[in-house]
Amino acid sequence: MDYETPQFFRVMQYAAGADRDVVDMVSGNPDWEPPDALREGLRAYADGDVSEFQYPPSVGLTELRTEIAERRGVDRSRVVVTNGAGEANHLATTGALERARRSSSEGPELIMTDPVYPYYAGRANLLDADATYVPVDETGQIDPADVRAVATDETAAIVVNSPNNPTGAVYPPETIEALVAVAEEHDAVLVADEVYDHYDFTGAFESALSTGSDHVVATNSFSKSLAITGLRVGYAVFPPEDGPLGDLVERARTRHMLQNVTGSRPAQAAVLRALRETSPEYYERNRERLRERIDRFTDALDAAGAEYTTPGGSFYVMARFDGFPGTMANVERLIDEAGVAGMPGEAFGESRADWIRFALVTPRVEEAAERLAEYLG
Repeated sequence: MDYETPQFFRVMQYAAGADRDVVDMVSGNPDWEPPDALREGLRAYADGDVSEFQYPPSVGLTELRTEIAERRGVDRSRVVVTNGAGEANHLATTGALERARRSSSEGPELIMTDPVYPYYAGRANLLDADATYVPVDETGQIDPADVRAVATDETAAIVVNSPNNPTGAVYPPETIEALVAVAEEHDAVLVADEVYDHYDFTGAFESALSTGSDHVVATNSFSKSLAITGLRVGYAVFPPEDGPLGDLVERARTRHMLQNVTGSRPAQAAVLRALRETSPEYYERNRERLRERIDRFTDALDAAGAEYTTPGGSFYVMARFDGFPGTMANVERLIDEAGVAGMPGEAFGESRADWIRFALVTPRVEEAAERLAEYLG
C-alpha cells in the first residue's frame, strides 16, 4: 500500500462529491457533545484578561501538565503537551530514531503491526526509516513472540496502539509487558498510542506506563475522550530525565518548540477545566452509546452474511463481504451505489486488504448496515 499519500481525505472528498446521501463512517470524529465544562471553559477564556491571550509555556500550561501527571502517576517534567496525539507520536518516533542513529552505523528500523494506522507507516516513510510489519491474529491481538522474532539491535521503536484502530483489539497487560521486555532487550523504545483509553469495553486495558519501564513513551490526546478532535490537545509522557533514555524528553521539548513554538492556550485551558469538572458518568454514557451502536451494526452485518470484528475498544468495526475486497475502487462503489462511506482495508496493510473499516461515530449506524446488507447481502 502507498503510505505516502493519506487515504482518509481522498475517501472523504470522494464522498463529499457524491450525488446522493452518504452515511459517513470514514474518520473518527465523535458526533456526541463534549462535556459541559469544556464549553464553559472556552466561554470563560474568552472573557479573560488580555495576558491570557499570549503565548503559553511551550511545553504546555503548567496546571494542565500537573493534572495529566497526577492522573498518569508520573512527574510533571515527563509531560509535553502537543498538538494532538499525532504530534506526540511524531516526537516519540523521531526521538527514538535519532537515538538509534547516534548509536549505530546501520539504518534504524521501526516495528509496527499489520494492520497499522496509516499515519504511523506514513511517518516511517517521511523519516526515511525502514519498517517491519508484524501481522496480528484474527482477533487483532499481537503475539509478542512474533515481535521478538523480528526485533534486532537496529530496532529503534516498537509502535503499538491499544485500544486499536482499526481492529478494536485491546492488548492485555501481559502483552504490553512482553513488548516492553523486547524493547528493553534491544535498547529500543515502546511507543504506546493510548488515545482510545476511555473506550475500553473489556476492562483489560492498562497503560504501558504501568510497567514502570524507562523504555516507554505513552502518547494520548483529548480528541476522542472529550469529543474535541478540532481543538488539538494531546500529550506525550517520556521516560524520566535521570534515566537511561532521559534525553528523549529534552529533545522532544526542543523539536516541539522549533516546529510549533507552542500549542493553543484557549484549547488547553478548556481541557483543564473539563478534566477537573467532568464526572465519570460522562465517559460511561459514551461507552454505552458505542456498545449499543456496535450491537446494532454487527446485528445488521450478520443479516448481510458478512464476517466482522467485534471491537473490545475504540469505535471501529472491520467487515469482510464475500467477493467484495476492501479496495479503494470498491469503497468508491459503496459510496456511489450504497450510500455508505468506509475506509479500504488495503489502506491499513496487507493482512486486512479484503476488509473495509467503518467508524461508528454516527447515529445512522443501523441505517448504514441495512444499506450494506441490501447492496451486498
